[in-house]
Amino acid sequence: MNKKDLISKIKTLTDISTEERAYLIDLVNTKKKYGIVWENKTEDVEEQLRSMLPVLNEIKDKAIVNSAEHPNHILIEGDNLHALTALTFTHEGKIDVIYIDPPYNTGNKDWKYNNDYVDSEDNFRHSKWLSMMKSRLSLAKNLLSEKGIIICAIDHYELFTLGCLMDEIFREENRIGIVSVIHKPEGRNQEKFFGTSNEFALFYSKNKSICNFQKVVLDEQIQNQYDLTDEIGQFKLETFIRKNRGEQGIDTGLRINRPNSWYPLFVNRDTLEISLNKDNEQYIEILPIGNNNQERTWDASEENVQQKIQNKVLVAKKEKDSTIKIYVKKYANQVIKTHWIDSKYHAVTYGTRVLTDIIGAGKFNFPKSLFLIRDILKLVSSENAIILDFFAGSGTTLHATMALNEEDGGNRQCILVTNNENNICEEVTYERNKRVIEGYSNAKGIAIEGLKNNNLRYFKAGFVPSERNEVNRRKLTQESTDLLCIKENCYGNVSKEFMINEKEAKLFTNGLGKYMLVLYHSRNQMEVIEKLTAIIPTIATKEKIKLYAFSPEKETIEEDFFSVANKIEAVPLPDSIYNAYRATFRTLKLDKTHKQ
Repeated sequence: MNKKDLISKIKTLTDISTEERAYLIDLVNTKKKYGIVWENKTEDVEEQLRSMLPVLNEIKDKAIVNSAEHPNHILIEGDNLHALTALTFTHEGKIDVIYIDPPYNTGNKDWKYNNDYVDSEDNFRHSKWLSMMKSRLSLAKNLLSEKGIIICAIDHYELFTLGCLMDEIFREENRIGIVSVIHKPEGRNQEKFFGTSNEFALFYSKNKSICNFQKVVLDEQIQNQYDLTDEIGQFKLETFIRKNRGEQGIDTGLRINRPNSWYPLFVNRDTLEISLNKDNEQYIEILPIGNNNQERTWDASEENVQQKIQNKVLVAKKEKDSTIKIYVKKYANQVIKTHWIDSKYHAVTYGTRVLTDIIGAGKFNFPKSLFLIRDILKLVSSENAIILDFFAGSGTTLHATMALNEEDGGNRQCILVTNNENNICEEVTYERNKRVIEGYSNAKGIAIEGLKNNNLRYFKAGFVPSERNEVNRRKLTQESTDLLCIKENCYGNVSKEFMINEKEAKLFTNGLGKYMLVLYHSRNQMEVIEKLTAIIPTIATKEKIKLYAFSPEKETIEEDFFSVANKIEAVPLPDSIYNAYRATFRTLKLDKTHKQ
């Protein structure tokens, strides 16, 4: 019997419910010829999305704000599936890097599924873990930018299943590599066979053909060789005279063997400017003469050297004996291997002890090395990247982001998500990064200066009923304000400065010239619109003001604000949120039975 006939037969069954029939048809349609198959186990938090929509509410008294010019890092307390759903509205296609360190499913009750710890005796242990990971990784893919990269840490317990799952979601052709990280070089001494000394990091991209690593050096010994810096990066100077690159005893750096690379370069005596032409008497001729007056060659043909001169890659230096020599800039570069064995990746020395120094001992088990996460971010994130970690744990990813920004002058923003089981979010994740920003005294009583070029905002996940009636539409609009602030990166409430009644509308700014206006439903709607129409021209900004308004459609808002239409960008609420969530529910396969 083929698939089509089987589905037709299922449809004729009368002794099963509609949901059971849909489930059987789904099983038939999703049967794989190749890949990982498991018994799907529904989560309570997933089922909750059938009747409730997540929103995010800022806890204002936990905000740490130093300057509008600094990145606004975000910490979300709540289930990461709910937070990821909310982020599909604020950040779909905008996340540059996702780093996660999910529960490893060791069987030692290291994670809960539907409020129960999963142990090694659970026959559905792997199925539960895969069900949990698939829903979150599927939403994570939607959040990644086209050039985005996701890194997932794991150990041997779920390495093979995770690899198959990542291949399925991100596709095998987008697998960048699997890195083995030596995090405990001495090995675990309590194991019967091998003493485990490594973990793994799986690197995948949204689109491998267009994503790239940053040009960086992770090895400090190699990095120390590059002692100079320009606008491009770190570099060292090497002679531009070609070295012996011959085979079978032939020196290809000699003029006789490479005549096309023997030519003069001209250098200005005063400015040391390099040219292929002798522009005036100030320029002197330099030839590639090696030791013992040996006639050698330049390390590029005459046709190619002009580009090097234009790019300022060639440098002329006056030596102590007043002779002038030509050097070429060699920028910092390192082949990034798939085994990372540096001592700075030791989990105890640079994970546990770093965390203990900041918040004290015994607050969190097995934090990652700060320097491991920093190096991963150094490799995959540009200076203005948005980074997401939705298994945030002790908050190492944010700490590493801020440390990397401090190191290279970057402006990376980090979003963390964690639940608050055992008060981890408040007492570990938040407290750690609060102290990192504000400064703290370590275990030895030494004052550690804070990384004050950062802001941190704390949010909690909340819910609004999903049924689309007028009451719920108004409630979602009212409760979505903090979501909008995240989406637009505008947190400064300046409503009072413009005499705006905050029950009717709110005006926000990022402090750098960007504004966002939120218009709620009210009985005197037309009067409020008239007031706001008068206020909008007085707002000093060169950008269009993002106007979110309780309205059925964009065109209606534009008609209401026609006199200032050239100053606003209209977005209807709450439909823009409903539409984003609807796509999420399709991804989670909740759309068929979701009530809206």
